[in-house]
Amino acid sequence: MSGDLNGNKILGAVLATAFVIVGVQQVTGAIYHSESVGSDEMGYFVDAPEEAAGGAAEAVLPPDWGTVLPTADLAAGEAAFARCVACHTINAGGANGTGPNLNGVVGASVMHAPGFAYSDAMKAHAAEAPTWTYDQLDQFLTAPGRHVPGTKMSFAGIRDTQTRVNLIAWLRSQGSGGYAVPAPDPARQPGAAPAEGEAETPEDAAVEAGTPTSGVGPQVPVTGPAGQSTVQESPVAPSAASSGTASPR
Repeated sequence: MSGDLNGNKILGAVLATAFVIVGVQQVTGAIYHSESVGSDEMGYFVDAPEEAAGGAAEAVLPPDWGTVLPTADLAAGEAAFARCVACHTINAGGANGTGPNLNGVVGASVMHAPGFAYSDAMKAHAAEAPTWTYDQLDQFLTAPGRHVPGTKMSFAGIRDTQTRVNLIAWLRSQGSGGYAVPAPDPARQPGAAPAEGEAETPEDAAVEAGTPTSGVGPQVPVTGPAGQSTVQESPVAPSAASSGTASPR
C-alpha cells in the first residue's frame, strides 16, 4: 500500500514539473516575439531603415573655401602635417624625400617638385588637372587612390572634412600665401541644393579665364585629398603608421 502511495507521489511530482515547464513556455512566447529566418539566411533580423531609393549616397557639397579657410585652425593643420614628415619636407628649398617637398604646393603645378620621380599615374592626372587647387587637394587628401588611380601614395585618406581644411590652410601658409582665397560661395553653404553635375567653382572660372589667382600667374583648377605613402608624389602624406594626413604624388 505504501508502495502505491510513493509511486503516486513520484508521478504527481513529474506531472507538476511538466505543467510548470509548459506554462513557462507559454508565458515566454506571449512576452517575446522572434522573427523567423528563412532556411537560406543566417544571423539575426535587424530592423534598420532602408537606404534612399537607388541606394545612392547623399551628395556632399565641397567646402566653401572663402568661408572655411579664414577660420581654419592653423595649429591643428600643423599638427596634422606632423604625421607626414616621415615622407615630406615643408621648408623652402627643402629636399625631396619619399614624397616631394611641399613648400608652396597650394596653387602650384601638380608636378611642382623639381627632380622628384612622379609616377605615371600622377603624370597622367597632371595632364587633366595640372594645378593643386583647393578642390583638387581636398579630393586627393580624401582618398588618394580613388582620386588618382595607380598613385604610389598608399595612404587611405583623411575622411574628416575639418581636418583636411585645417591641413590645406596650414599648407597655404607655408609658401603659398600668394594663392588667393576665393570669395564665399552661397552655392556651397550648408543647406544649398547641389547643382546637377559638377558646378564650376570660382577658382576654376578664374583659371579658365587665365586670371591670376596668385602672384605667380594664371592658375589651373585642381582637386584633391592627400594621404601617406611608401613613395609619394604631391602635397602631404603621413607616415605609414598614421591615419591622418598625406600628400599627392
